[in-house]
Amino acid sequence: MTDTQIPEAPMDTGATVVWCESALLADGWARSVRLTLSDGRIARIDTDVPAGDATRLGAALPGLANVHSHAFQRAMAGLAEARGDTGDNFWTWREVMYRFLGRLGPDEVQTIAAMGQIEMLEGGFTRVGEFHYLHHDPAGGFYDDPAEMAVRIAAAANETGIGLTLLPVFYAHSNFGGAQPTDGQKRFIHDVDGFARLVERCRQIVSDAPDAVVGIAPHSLRAVTAEELDAILPLAGDGPIHMHVAEQAKEVDDCLAATGQRPVRWLMNHTPVDKRWCLIHATHINAMETERLAKSGAVAGLCPVTEANLGDGVFPTHDYLAAGGAFGLGTDSNILIDAAEEVRALEYAQRLTRRARNVLAGGPRRSTGGELWRGACAGGAQALGAGRGGLKRGAAADFITLDAEHPALIGREGDTLIDSLVFAGRHGAIDTVWRQGRQVVEGGRHHAREAVTTRYRQTLKALLA
Repeated sequence: MTDTQIPEAPMDTGATVVWCESALLADGWARSVRLTLSDGRIARIDTDVPAGDATRLGAALPGLANVHSHAFQRAMAGLAEARGDTGDNFWTWREVMYRFLGRLGPDEVQTIAAMGQIEMLEGGFTRVGEFHYLHHDPAGGFYDDPAEMAVRIAAAANETGIGLTLLPVFYAHSNFGGAQPTDGQKRFIHDVDGFARLVERCRQIVSDAPDAVVGIAPHSLRAVTAEELDAILPLAGDGPIHMHVAEQAKEVDDCLAATGQRPVRWLMNHTPVDKRWCLIHATHINAMETERLAKSGAVAGLCPVTEANLGDGVFPTHDYLAAGGAFGLGTDSNILIDAAEEVRALEYAQRLTRRARNVLAGGPRRSTGGELWRGACAGGAQALGAGRGGLKRGAAADFITLDAEHPALIGREGDTLIDSLVFAGRHGAIDTVWRQGRQVVEGGRHHAREAVTTRYRQTLKALLA
């Protein structure tokens, strides 16, 4: 069966043509799929056709969007795993992070971001939402270009080929009530006018990238007053708006003390939260807030691996999905970068708390991995302003293919392939990755891995000497 939308469409002789044993298309699995890729998009899809002269690939899945990343934190992964004298939680981890970022300059940030982005692409993410708050020099002063750090994030994305949604962060206070920022936060701070200039500069920075997106990210209700939030929201336009909300129990308690309301309730009462919004974590929400968030059209930006690493808690995913909520997955602190691992951790947290299996499958005889991959694909694309996601004609040619000979995938097909990737697969299961119709990963390795790893190794040795 050929492309039914425009069966007479001529073959673009300048296009790239690949043939996949099977592919998870927007309307379901198909066999013997030929994808014609042109100008970064899927120009044509033909199913049940021979490969001909096309490049032969395994099963194709849409790549996931990584809705929440702090790139620089990849370099400190593993450095905060020794127990402190009085126990550890998010707040003690944050002090380690503040001390670490004091060592980072623009060159270091660019190298670390490139390394993380390579790992994202090799791990199944084809776009990243960079929640970018490391703006200033170690003393808190402006660089000659006040957006120098954003320039470096964009440069890393240009080198690695990952899709970029740049989310400059507004950060002004250390806690509710407009509390003065701490010394550890001096590299983050803006006033409203300075932030407006930063957002405009970010748009200039990525203007040459074919599908880059710029949104805004009020950091959290701790870091922004109601008046400041009202002032910066128009800067988003139609772009995405991301915000940390209710990540820790202490944050909920502090919000109650300051406003008389829990964070998600306050936010949704104060401003019209809609499809542009992505509420990051939202871990500590009650039943009413779960329902309201699900019905708002916003995306819950879940980061299960980081949330587990920091001991944050468990989002009520089962109830949220049952209410029709949209979600995306992010790597946040980048302690471990792997799309399948985030899916697995999301489901396993529900299994542990509910003492049941296949909690998030969505119904009898439905695939847990398949349901979650589709959900993360759709919600992630929405959260990062990248359309609806998925493999369909006219969509971005952003996809991964699996190695059919990988031990975890032998003999699998359809959603069982995704289940096996998520719950049984490890390194090597992802064979190729394509971004904007260009192959950036082959045989599980990014084309720039060797060069970037060499720079990264040198950078880390200097930082940790």
